[in-house]
Amino acid sequence: MTNDAQAPAYGTSLTKVEPFGVDHIPDGERHGKPSSQFFVWFAAGLNFPVIVLGFGAARFGLSFPVAVCTIVVGAAAGSVLMAVMSQMGVRLGVPQQIQARGPLGFFGNFVPVAYINVFSGIGWAAVTVILGGKAFAELTHWPFWLCAALLTAVELVVAVYSYNMINFLQRALTYVLTPLFVLITVVAVVRGGSIFAADPQASGYIGQAGGSVTLGGWFLAFLVAWAPFASDYSRYLPDTPQVVRRTAWYTGLGNFATICWLGILGVIVGGSTSGTDTIAALHELAGPFAVPALIAVGLSALAQNFLNVYGGAISVQTLKVPVTRSQAVAAICVLAYAISLWGATGVEDKFKVFLNLTAYFIAPFAAVLLLDFYLGGRNDPARISELYDRSRVLDWGLVAWAGGVVASVPFWQSTLYTGPFAAAYPGAGDLSMFVAAGATAVLYLLTYRLKPLWRRPGGDSAPAPTGRPEQPADLAELS
Repeated sequence: MTNDAQAPAYGTSLTKVEPFGVDHIPDGERHGKPSSQFFVWFAAGLNFPVIVLGFGAARFGLSFPVAVCTIVVGAAAGSVLMAVMSQMGVRLGVPQQIQARGPLGFFGNFVPVAYINVFSGIGWAAVTVILGGKAFAELTHWPFWLCAALLTAVELVVAVYSYNMINFLQRALTYVLTPLFVLITVVAVVRGGSIFAADPQASGYIGQAGGSVTLGGWFLAFLVAWAPFASDYSRYLPDTPQVVRRTAWYTGLGNFATICWLGILGVIVGGSTSGTDTIAALHELAGPFAVPALIAVGLSALAQNFLNVYGGAISVQTLKVPVTRSQAVAAICVLAYAISLWGATGVEDKFKVFLNLTAYFIAPFAAVLLLDFYLGGRNDPARISELYDRSRVLDWGLVAWAGGVVASVPFWQSTLYTGPFAAAYPGAGDLSMFVAAGATAVLYLLTYRLKPLWRRPGGDSAPAPTGRPEQPADLAELS
């Protein structure tokens, strides 16, 4: 075999469209350093929605010290989750969505992936386009629809080129956005920063304990929402013990640093304005520095949406929809843009509702994946072929996930629906995500040793598909 024949089909190229869909990444294509995960997640966290979450401290009437401690705890818990799930990508070399076929079954995985990953990817992309588009519209005085369309077009092109291009641009955006957000932070502290006391008269006051649980849950939920995509950006890294360990540290640190930083900044900004529009509040607070502040918000939309669109496209392929990843990227961008035009007004309240509705379903999904990886033996690369075995129709992980979701319903706390427990005990805060994960864990432990829930005769013992020029999702499985 010649050296040319052994050369990677993709390697480190920035000009090639990534040829892998949801296939296992072979050893010959593994490349990169664990530090890349720091830049991927640090840049993604440099995003205005994190500041929006910090606004909640003032609405809940929390004191400044309590709000800061709450954010730190929520960010730390979410960062640990992301660190562990990123390790799973290095070890197995497949996207997180494909990993879920293990505990849920090949087709049992369809329901949570369709809702959690596709719906979440489109929804998050729309939210971020709205905030970035509003920032550029405020800056340029162009119509919102045009600014949103330009952002969406850039996201589409980058997500088509995919993994290597995303890693390169996330690193570049880290260097560009960091000084801009440092400037925003300094201006916010100098022009309007304050250390405020608890306010029992605040509109959303439910007590310091309940407010802390809910606010901390938002920041945890923000990172929980990323959990189904964590392995997507680590699966190309070489599978060695050192890389696995360092990937966890870099992923956790990248998430924790920005979530804490911008969350606390949101507390400062939220306590310094009486307005409800976060973009307008930032513009007002920044004063003569409004231009770089709005540029930062606009560009940060790209850093987050590269991941939203790419992860959503992988999820579409996981569902065996007969489209290429590029076609899935285009469809997601079009839908996200259309939703952004509808949701451009009142985005802050819609964002909180969307965050809750994703976290309630994603937390039990993450619980199943983690337990299956560590207790169910899924950390063994020899079992990767099981993830592509269509005879494994349904497994008990689907029951554990669905049971966790159902158990959390009485605790839901949203403007769309408030469960009976949440209505009776509002001072307890929003416990839904924790109940969902806990109930799922119990159900998984009770069932994971049982025989598969539904297995068709004639299992597929073929090895996991490996990369090829881009084609319809899981084409090898259809043959």
